[in-house]
Amino acid sequence: MTQKILAAHAGLDQVEAGQLIEARLDLVLGNDITSPVAINEFEKCGADSVFDKDRIALVLDHFTPNKDIKAAEQCRQVRGFAGKYDIKNFFDVGRMGIEHALLPEQGLVVPGDCIIGADSHTCTYGAVGAFSTGVGSTDMAAGMISGKAWFKVPSAIRVVLTGKLPQWVSGKDVILHLIGQIGVDGALYKSLEFTGDGVASLSMDDRLCIANMAIEAGAKNGIFPVDERTLAYGKNRFQREPAVFQADPDAAYDAEIVIELDKLRPTVAFPHLPENTRTIDQVGEVKIDQAVIGSCTNGRMEDLRTAAQILKGRRVADGVRCVIIPGTQQIYLDAVREGLAEIFILAGAVFSTPTCGPCLGGHMGVLGKGERAVSTTNRNFVGRMGHIESEVYLASPAVAAASAVTGYITDPAKLN
Repeated sequence: MTQKILAAHAGLDQVEAGQLIEARLDLVLGNDITSPVAINEFEKCGADSVFDKDRIALVLDHFTPNKDIKAAEQCRQVRGFAGKYDIKNFFDVGRMGIEHALLPEQGLVVPGDCIIGADSHTCTYGAVGAFSTGVGSTDMAAGMISGKAWFKVPSAIRVVLTGKLPQWVSGKDVILHLIGQIGVDGALYKSLEFTGDGVASLSMDDRLCIANMAIEAGAKNGIFPVDERTLAYGKNRFQREPAVFQADPDAAYDAEIVIELDKLRPTVAFPHLPENTRTIDQVGEVKIDQAVIGSCTNGRMEDLRTAAQILKGRRVADGVRCVIIPGTQQIYLDAVREGLAEIFILAGAVFSTPTCGPCLGGHMGVLGKGERAVSTTNRNFVGRMGHIESEVYLASPAVAAASAVTGYITDPAKLN
């Protein structure tokens, strides 16, 4: 699928793995951390226009509302650039969401697109059948100027999903299981192509979560086929006409991996790599200080509904902070209307404005020395969420919510 999308955007009949191409871009993305660097490069090379003001998205989501003077200055610079070049898709406080939840919600990413973003988790949009990948800020600047980018065409790994997920098992468990199986460099500069009869049973929220963490296996991108669920999700949402690309029956893959969804168990990644996975039955007794439910990986409605289902009528354990972060303003509003916000607050959790904050140790939940967090975020590197002697355990919203209640990493099925 990826090779077909890249060929189409390069104006070629076909491409091969390893080939260098120049491809037309459908969207260029930046946030409040990476855009200032790109803007500096944009100005340094003397550019005075963008290739298309409607095909650039600038999202202030990492440190907003501004946490300090430096963050305020970064956002001020991005606001100025967006105003100067009349960037249509500029999302500031009150409108913004976590970028990789916001862009699919807004229909800015469409099947068949070629997208770059100055954020590693730009691979999220493969969930809708687009080729999307993270780049550096210099490449973002070049993309904003020219509407093009250079790529080395990746080879592919075929991930065959069969069956259907059991209760309390989600897309997060699928991708953690895969990373645990192949390692953080198991798909280095390859396309992870998800296929099989199990795909149809996965919700769009599950697919967005799985594609989001393709980078944690070293992949260039992750991509799902466009099916009825994709098109139903995009109805009255997609801002461009979808282009559906399908892999040929005889397409070449470097490897094939089969995952039986119905046999998966809730999975937890121990510090300090996403590949250090154990099933919930192998976790043992791990006491936590904080639970975080949110991020570009797991801040969508299904994630919040799952957390609310577990927290309803219960209380967060003494000595534990539970921080819950909706992915976008719309998700925040929907959570309020459904009564989820009330459930969270009555349980003793914090219900935050949309932000990337705690995922990168920025704000809204930074860890101190020796503290442990179970988190639905995507990385658990040393010092990722705060002090270098803190620990992050990656898990699903169900496991994180159950753990918040007991104070220990817990199988949600074992709550009475």
